[in-house]
Amino acid sequence: MLVIMEKQVDTNKLLKQHLEMESFFVGDFTLKGNMPESNMPQVESTIPQEVSEMDNSLEKIADHVRACRKCEIAGSRLNAVPGQGNPKARLMFVGEAPGADEDQKGIAFIGRAGKLLTDIIIAMGLTREEVFIGNVIKCRPPGNRDPKLDEIHNCWPYLKRQLEMIQPEVIVALGAHAARTLLNTNDAIGKLRGRFHEYRFSEDAPPAKLMPTYHPAYLLRNYSYDNRKRVWEDMMKVLKELGLPVPEKKK
Repeated sequence: MLVIMEKQVDTNKLLKQHLEMESFFVGDFTLKGNMPESNMPQVESTIPQEVSEMDNSLEKIADHVRACRKCEIAGSRLNAVPGQGNPKARLMFVGEAPGADEDQKGIAFIGRAGKLLTDIIIAMGLTREEVFIGNVIKCRPPGNRDPKLDEIHNCWPYLKRQLEMIQPEVIVALGAHAARTLLNTNDAIGKLRGRFHEYRFSEDAPPAKLMPTYHPAYLLRNYSYDNRKRVWEDMMKVLKELGLPVPEKKK
């Protein structure tokens, strides 16, 4: 009876995962420009207490990030955004830089792009609390401009240390800046995505698999079926690498 119940739970989870994946493909993400504040999707911005207490060292890194004044953008930020999630995460998402919503709250990926990333994570059968989410740079560039090379250089030790401490099995690099920084390359994201690369934490530790894919903000600006399909194909490869269930899209 126990085995039957466990199979039923797994079936229900797969059904929910499939429905979430369908929602990702047909969801209404076609609006351009800013959304009214009243319609802004809300993403849970707190970390469960039992997770936050597991590893105080990540919080020490966060304290260093909040106190950092290496770049001129430290003077224009409201809050630094160290990143958050499970310190024992098997999967880590790394984006480019915080936006306006993240700057307001000090939490990574909570605006429109964050809502879409959350939808992707849920469609994968996971939750935000099970993964770790961060960015290459920890402060919002003025006007959401691209990060400068010196800003990436100054922030890199924080991200590198987070990666070393968490040592996820798979890293998803969201967008060109994250992929190029982690892989130390100038290749375009279109050339990098769709296949695994290696990311080495150190000479002694086994490498992680790194999957570059399009940034959720890019999907919002260019929300075509083909782009959604490419991102989902990338995420299916991530699920397979982690040995997790992969929902199939109806034909």
